[in-house]
Amino acid sequence: MQRPNFIYIHSHDTGRYIRPYGFPFDTPNYQRLAEEGVLFRQAFCAGPTCSPSRAGLLTGQCPHSAGMLGLAHRGFSLNDNSQHLANVLRSAGYQTLLAGMQHVTTANRVTETGYEYIIGNANNAEQVSADFLNTQPTEPFFLDIGFTETHRRGDHFHPSGRIADNGQYLRPPAPLPDTPEIRADMAEYAASVNLLDRKIGVVLDALDQNGLAENTVVLCTTDHGIAFPLMKCHLTDHGIGVLLILRYPHALRGGRVSDALVSQIDLFPTVCDLAQIDYPTWLQGKSLLPHLTGNDDEVNEQIFSEVTFHAAYEPQRAVRTKRYKYIRRYDGRESPVLPNCDDCPSKDVLLESGWRTRPREQEQLFDLVFDPNETNNLVTNPRYTVPLNEMRGRLEKWMQETNDPLLKGPVFAPPGVQVNNPDGLSPAEPTHTVG
Repeated sequence: MQRPNFIYIHSHDTGRYIRPYGFPFDTPNYQRLAEEGVLFRQAFCAGPTCSPSRAGLLTGQCPHSAGMLGLAHRGFSLNDNSQHLANVLRSAGYQTLLAGMQHVTTANRVTETGYEYIIGNANNAEQVSADFLNTQPTEPFFLDIGFTETHRRGDHFHPSGRIADNGQYLRPPAPLPDTPEIRADMAEYAASVNLLDRKIGVVLDALDQNGLAENTVVLCTTDHGIAFPLMKCHLTDHGIGVLLILRYPHALRGGRVSDALVSQIDLFPTVCDLAQIDYPTWLQGKSLLPHLTGNDDEVNEQIFSEVTFHAAYEPQRAVRTKRYKYIRRYDGRESPVLPNCDDCPSKDVLLESGWRTRPREQEQLFDLVFDPNETNNLVTNPRYTVPLNEMRGRLEKWMQETNDPLLKGPVFAPPGVQVNNPDGLSPAEPTHTVG
């Protein structure tokens, strides 16, 4: 049997804010993928920050096991580049190509992660990908296509234009108040995600036009929640919830929707199964293939996510089941770490209302059935003592099994890493380089 090709399409900061997840954005190509593949309603990233999330997906393990405790462009790196999915697939005979952004390592070390060819950048990723597909490659390939459209540039989104009414008829993101400023901010996101969707369409059209779609797995996802306050870099579902659509010929096609609890670290073993290669020893996820072929209804009893560093140090861990979310922080801070929120008009609204002095709880337990927006902390509620202790135990066991460095106390950034002061206000403020 011919091994399938893989196209890994990923975006920056898109969360689940696309049409197939019920949001009123103009994203027909995402919708097309969903109607032809399997859409996961309950998919989560391994960490709601850029490099840790991507490292989790591309090594099949939690970020602290992979060594990615912060952002690659600030100096953090993988423990072992050979654990990257591109290296594993290349060793198995796949042609490996990168088009666009990757954010797991620095530009001068990209080839160490296993990419044989670097064929473009974030500005032309869709076109160089289409050009490659137009060559009608005959050997199996892994094509990594990274888009940046829904990432903020400064305090605004990609300059693709605003929607005509400036967002007055848009709904703001769930954790945020309905104000003109936040609606206008969301209008910029809407224009940006529409541009992203059009670029994805270029790739899908090239697959069809070259007769490659019937033997190509499309893995489409994003790194974490959208770049709004209380979302990106937060361990609520607003931060860790991600879009995930898989399209594959025959058994895995057909517009299915799955409510299985899935982590992005499950994608690596899934690719191994589809490519018919053995699992590397370091994998921590579970293959989705039995679920996709109808032999299993659920994938995980629980998923985990984490933050250690983003712009600033903010150590926290979370475990999520179908019913509960438990978040624990490890820095003792009583106020928000504001440099870990991108500058934007929505952030300004919260700052003007006193966000800087809002208390921050060290432990949080949420009942996701009765509190899906995770606003009512149940840690001190005696009715929830049993699930609280159970969730504490789940998190502790996982941290022990994965040798989490937080178990030994504060985690210090390695020399050369750039970090912000947690007491600051913005990620754009001067950084400190660890000596």
